[in-house]
Amino acid sequence: MKEIRSGVPDLEEELGRPGPALVAEAADWPGDVVVLGAGGKTGAGIASMARRALDAAGREDVQVLAVSRWTDARGRAGLEKLGVRPVVADLSDPAAVDALPDAAVVIHLVGAKFGTASAPEQAWMTNTVLPAFVARRYRGARVVALSTGPVTGGSRESDEPRPVGDYAVTCRGREQVFTHAARTEDTPVALIRLNYAVEPRYGVLADLARTLLAGNPVDLGAGAVNVVWQRYANEVVLRTVGHAAAPEPFVLNLTGPETAGVRALATRLAHHLDVVPEFTGEEPATSLLADATLCHTLFGYPDRTLGQLVELQARWITEGGELWDKPTKFERRDGSF
Repeated sequence: MKEIRSGVPDLEEELGRPGPALVAEAADWPGDVVVLGAGGKTGAGIASMARRALDAAGREDVQVLAVSRWTDARGRAGLEKLGVRPVVADLSDPAAVDALPDAAVVIHLVGAKFGTASAPEQAWMTNTVLPAFVARRYRGARVVALSTGPVTGGSRESDEPRPVGDYAVTCRGREQVFTHAARTEDTPVALIRLNYAVEPRYGVLADLARTLLAGNPVDLGAGAVNVVWQRYANEVVLRTVGHAAAPEPFVLNLTGPETAGVRALATRLAHHLDVVPEFTGEEPATSLLADATLCHTLFGYPDRTLGQLVELQARWITEGGELWDKPTKFERRDGSF
């Protein structure tokens, strides 16, 4: 396991590092890879990892295309330096989607979560209508679409979906749109239900660390959470390309193996941060958790344990590492974001 000591460049290099299994699989990818929503939180890591895996596999003939509005000039330049080709497009415009370059592999990362409680129409447009544009443009390509754990009413992939709130309902709508493409167009699809990927700039651990350092009480309303190292999540998304299926999509829960009680997690973080934790609210009898047994059976366990992630988070924030102002709102259980 590589230590992350030199700030953002070192972190980003690690988040885009492909493992040997991914390199071997990338050698068999059928053609160009398009990453939709590459300017978001996870897009740069996934796009750079895809490029590096292809290079290591000797597949310089395959392009990686990173699609976004690209308001982040630094992020765009970083990907270009690695050999990723940025494509500027507004994916809410069907004409812009139709004009996108051809690709044999599609990684769909586009989604709307925060602010959807006050503007639910944005969630419906981004999470449900926009995927229909993509499914039409890339019919027949291998599609891996990011979804979310809250779409389901249980912890396993086979449990009956019972989404709550506009965010979860529209994410379930995204799944159904791509399922329709799998059944009617024979488009191979993989649906990835991701629960709380973390890295030092963003995620449940960053939220808890900031709360503790500010001297504010930690909300126990979530009870327990699943978290997973972002590098591992990036790699699983790309390795799922080979599992995309039709007419029934491949569905996968993606998270870590541990069930982390919020109180215990905050207490552990507080120890590393040398603060005394305070708490508010009551711990519920149940929590929104995912069983990722299938993921770990297929792709192995994450390369960083929960304890290592806690230590990394504490060190990062105490050393003044960059943080993103993007709270996860993991404590919400009513589906309102």
